[in-house]
Amino acid sequence: MVKKIKCLFGMMVLTGLISACASSTDPADAYKNESSQQIYNKGRVALQEKSYSEAVKRFEALDVQYPYDKDTESAQLYIIYAYYMKEDYILAVAAADRFIRLHPTNPHVDYAYYMRGISNYYQNMGILERMFLVDLATRDLSQIQKSYNDFNEVVTRFPQSYYAPSAHQYMVYLRNVLANHELHVAEYYYNRKAYVAAANRATILVTQYQGAPATVNGLVLMAKAYRKLGLTKMEQDTLTVIRYNYPDVIIDWNATYNLG
Repeated sequence: MVKKIKCLFGMMVLTGLISACASSTDPADAYKNESSQQIYNKGRVALQEKSYSEAVKRFEALDVQYPYDKDTESAQLYIIYAYYMKEDYILAVAAADRFIRLHPTNPHVDYAYYMRGISNYYQNMGILERMFLVDLATRDLSQIQKSYNDFNEVVTRFPQSYYAPSAHQYMVYLRNVLANHELHVAEYYYNRKAYVAAANRATILVTQYQGAPATVNGLVLMAKAYRKLGLTKMEQDTLTVIRYNYPDVIIDWNATYNLG
C-alpha cells in the first residue's frame, strides 16, 4: 500500500511538472498575433493597473519578438520597474544590469542606475527587517555597499538627474549605516581585547566616513585602544583631534573616555 501511495504521488508530481512546462509560453511565441505597438501599449496598461506579472510578460515578449522596435528600450526600463514593484529585487537588478550594459548612452540610463541602487538596498532587507527596523549595521552589508555605489554613480555622473537628490539622500543614510557597521566591528574587537584590530577598524571608520555620527565614537574607541596598547603618543594625538573637532565631548570628558 505504501509503495502504491509513493508511486501515485510521484506520478502526480510528474504530471504537475509536465503541465507546468506545457502551460509556460516562450516569449518568442507570446502575443505573436499582436503588433509591437499593441504589445507595448497593453504592457503599459498592465503597469497602470498594477498587473506587474502581465506587464513583464508583455515587455519581455516585445524585447524578444521586436528587438529593434522604437519602443523596446523603453520596455526594458519598464521591466526594471515592474520587477521592483513585484519585489523581485534580484530580477530588477539583473534587468538594470542588462540595460546599463546594452544602452550606456541612453538618456534614461540614470534611472537604471537609480533603480539598481534601490533594488540592491531592498534586496538586503528581509521582511522582518522592513517590519521591525532591525539595525542594518549589524548585518552583512555587501548589498548595501553595491547600493551606495549605484547611488554614487547617479550623483557623480548625472548631477542634473531628476533622481540625483533622492540618490544623495540615500547615500547619506547608507554612509552612516556603513560607518556604524565599522564601529560595531571595532567594538567587537575591543571587547575581546584585540586592541590592534580594534584600532585598525576605528581608523577605517574615521578616515573613510568623516562627518558620520559614528566618527566621534570611533575616535574615542581608537584612543582607548591606543591606551591599552601603551601607544601614548598616538593616544594623545587622537585626543587632540577629538578636542578640536568635537568640543562638546569634552564637557563630560571623564565619563565619555572613562579616565581616572
